[in-house]
Amino acid sequence: MLEKSPAADELHYASLMDVSAQIARREITSVELTRHLLDRIAALNPALNAYLLVTGETALAAAAAADAEIAAGRHRGPLHGVPIGIKDLFEVKGAPATFATKAYNVVSDKDATIIHRLKSAGAVILGHLHLHEGAFAEHHPMLGDCINPWNKDYWPGGSSSGSGSATAAGLCYASLGTDTGGSIRFPSAACGVTGLKVTWGRTSRYGVFALADSLDTIGPMARTAADCAAMLGAFAGADPNDPTALTAPVPNYLGMLDGVLGARGFRIGIDEAYLSDNIDPETQSAIAAVIKTYTALGATLVTVKIPDRTDAYQAALKITDAECAQWHQKVYAEKRDEYGPALGKAIERGLTYGPLDLSRAYITQTRWRGTLASTFVGIDALISPIYNKVGLRYDEMDKALEDLPGLVGYTSPYNLAGVPAITFPCGIAEVGMPIGVQLIGPHLSEGALLRAAHAYQQATDWHTSRPPLH
Repeated sequence: MLEKSPAADELHYASLMDVSAQIARREITSVELTRHLLDRIAALNPALNAYLLVTGETALAAAAAADAEIAAGRHRGPLHGVPIGIKDLFEVKGAPATFATKAYNVVSDKDATIIHRLKSAGAVILGHLHLHEGAFAEHHPMLGDCINPWNKDYWPGGSSSGSGSATAAGLCYASLGTDTGGSIRFPSAACGVTGLKVTWGRTSRYGVFALADSLDTIGPMARTAADCAAMLGAFAGADPNDPTALTAPVPNYLGMLDGVLGARGFRIGIDEAYLSDNIDPETQSAIAAVIKTYTALGATLVTVKIPDRTDAYQAALKITDAECAQWHQKVYAEKRDEYGPALGKAIERGLTYGPLDLSRAYITQTRWRGTLASTFVGIDALISPIYNKVGLRYDEMDKALEDLPGLVGYTSPYNLAGVPAITFPCGIAEVGMPIGVQLIGPHLSEGALLRAAHAYQQATDWHTSRPPLH
């Protein structure tokens, strides 16, 4: 059992890379670590509603197998024996996946490719995490809201709400999220963790429930950029079961972090109007401080003009509705009453769009990709807020959802372009909620974004801030 010491009391807040090293050195066993987190989940999840399903028996069995392999000298890598959580939209052999709906309860005879790869890397899966129904806009009323561990009155972000809440609250060392219009970046910012939205196609989507096939991406959420690098390295890459998965080689993301350059020479595009117009003062101040830190680290600031995003996010919303309707059409026709209101409305909207509506949206997508690609000429990343103010209260959600273009204006355009973005904490607001920032990069620039975020986290400690939980 774990020693009763301050270190053990805070073990659940350690980084994935820290506990990975402890497991590899056999200073702690995976079974001890897994039991510790299962006990914490049992204590805190009733209030947070971050896990929809806890798979304790299989987690302990996987942990015991990891310990045996490590003791025998067969160490698989940085995820071996580390407990993680997964968003409840992946097929997992023998376990139900619900998509956080009442209309689905799929017990598969196979693992999604990403789940298979995480298991092959030795990760211990603790359970399935809450999300907005169908990965869209709201939790299903019958499943209850996921709670932000920083403050129960504030939205934990979505749709990967459980991934953000559980990672921030010390209920896993990392988690899987998905991002179609901001669903990794919103909860990462709202819960004070680090999240990576990858290039479209960088990861396989085989065995994953879809929101919008041409926009969906899968990425890691964790405490640090290094943790995200370890996760992504385990599951990125081509997949014969998914022809849309990119065949580009997967670099050693962890190995790229500690190069001598760090952030030196990293070229950050700055659009002053984009960073100030309709942005609350605390967010502006926090991002200005991030820019100052990067300047001190040797980054180069380049003045740019971010193109108008209005047509892009409107096209992204239309494509999301239409592709969502296509994916759900058969089940929705049979089980309409089992859908919650937000997802149901999205499906209904999608069913009304005609071919000319959709052709305009896809033409906009093609043009936007080209326009944004030209913006990246001469820079490595754009710096951006995730939302235009600090935090969004649950009692403000109905109003926010009435203005989806306003809500997702700093996120969904970059899904439409298919480019990667990393989000990480950069401050704490006066109300006690975390502030996040994102770096948006060109196609397949995950390694550079991870290195830049890692350099920032080596120079600051915002990523070590913890919610007011025991």
